[in-house]
Amino acid sequence: MLVLEEEDRELYDRIQEKNLIRQYDLLTNCIEIGLKQGARQFDKYMLWDLNHVAVANISQFGGRFREEPIYVSSHIPPHFRDVPHLMDQFISTVHENWYLWTSTELAAYALWRMNWIHPFIEGNGRTARAACYYLLCVRSGGLLGGRKIVPERIREDRRPYYAALKAADQAWDAGNLDFSELESYLAHLVEEQLEDIGLPYQGAEAREPMADGLIVAPGSD
Repeated sequence: MLVLEEEDRELYDRIQEKNLIRQYDLLTNCIEIGLKQGARQFDKYMLWDLNHVAVANISQFGGRFREEPIYVSSHIPPHFRDVPHLMDQFISTVHENWYLWTSTELAAYALWRMNWIHPFIEGNGRTARAACYYLLCVRSGGLLGGRKIVPERIREDRRPYYAALKAADQAWDAGNLDFSELESYLAHLVEEQLEDIGLPYQGAEAREPMADGLIVAPGSD
């Protein structure tokens, strides 16, 4: 079962928004498990699940690594044959630096590296932001408070997000691992979220009603 954006944009947007709600529910379950069982629970199976939920009914290849080329604006992700190995390296790096990097450093690395690898056909941004938030919460020792979570704050204004990703890409192209700009950006968003503790939650379930009663999805990727 598949809904194409080009055939029915309104239905596509509604399904996508409902998927994000379900993804957040799954993510909170994953965070609870991670808090109980530790760093090793961050694995490819969790990422597959988060991607599958995010793109259910809008992509037929959710929850599995891509097996074809993909192009993202000016960035050309690695060949699909390299994706499984690169994702194993990525997950290993997270495990190895669990106690060496701060929560925002781990989250920034995950956010950049998953976008750089682009392991899925669809929903890479949504899955990377979910992984980022998982690491922020589990490494910090609990589900972060605040009315609007970091992934939603990123989606509200993507310009600094894209700029920070580009800076990390450029550093990597020059032979350096430097995601400090992205880490600073995430640290600021976490601070903003925590300042909203006690206010009504406005995260994954926040919707913007249109005049005809339909729902507009905040973002696509």
